[in-house]
Amino acid sequence: MGAFKTYSLDGKTYEAYVAYPNRGTAPYPAVLVFHAWAGRDAFSCKKADQLAELGYVGIALDLYGEGQVGRNNSENQRLMEPLIQNRLELRRRALSGLEFAKTLPQINSDKIAAIGFCFGGLCALDLARSGAQLSGVVSFHGLLMPAQGFKNELIHSKILALHGHDDPMVKPQDVLEFEKEMTHCQADWQVHVYGQTMHAFTNDQANDPSFGTVYHPLADQRAWKALRNFLEEVFS
Repeated sequence: MGAFKTYSLDGKTYEAYVAYPNRGTAPYPAVLVFHAWAGRDAFSCKKADQLAELGYVGIALDLYGEGQVGRNNSENQRLMEPLIQNRLELRRRALSGLEFAKTLPQINSDKIAAIGFCFGGLCALDLARSGAQLSGVVSFHGLLMPAQGFKNELIHSKILALHGHDDPMVKPQDVLEFEKEMTHCQADWQVHVYGQTMHAFTNDQANDPSFGTVYHPLADQRAWKALRNFLEEVFS
């Protein structure tokens, strides 16, 4: 269903996976998929395929470049940490992915949303924080902390954050601060909190309670249904 396509930023090659609907007619709404800390892996590509099944162009972006994917937690941290420490660079790469998506002739560039998982949730939210004209942004168990050292723009896209209450990486106080930030940026925002739910609850390979990552099938189903409803709203 999908194909890999490359784009570049500052002479570096990035490898996106693009999945197209097999029904309806172009141009289609598009949904950017920002990967978790491992990189643009099979999980994010599968999400792009699932979005294509819903009638959207799913675009799993590559934030690390050259399709790099970590093989363990140590490698994942090494790949992610430079962008966590340099949120302006993270923003540049996210914006580059958005500009790449707009070059695809099959999409409606006026109807683009972004979703992200864990670290990818932060990427999607930072794209919204840049002031980019997006229809909507959805964070799945994403990191919610605001960037330090520079001012965010007004947020034009609708925001949906899907969060596990027992996520040790994003405490209830962090959620409250995020809500205050979104209100300050004049965003149309929602936060859905799932009880008895930890980090990475949509990933069926997550099973490490000591690390705080546990798959939760019911929360996963509820979150995907919330996404579907949200996309129907923002693309209507």
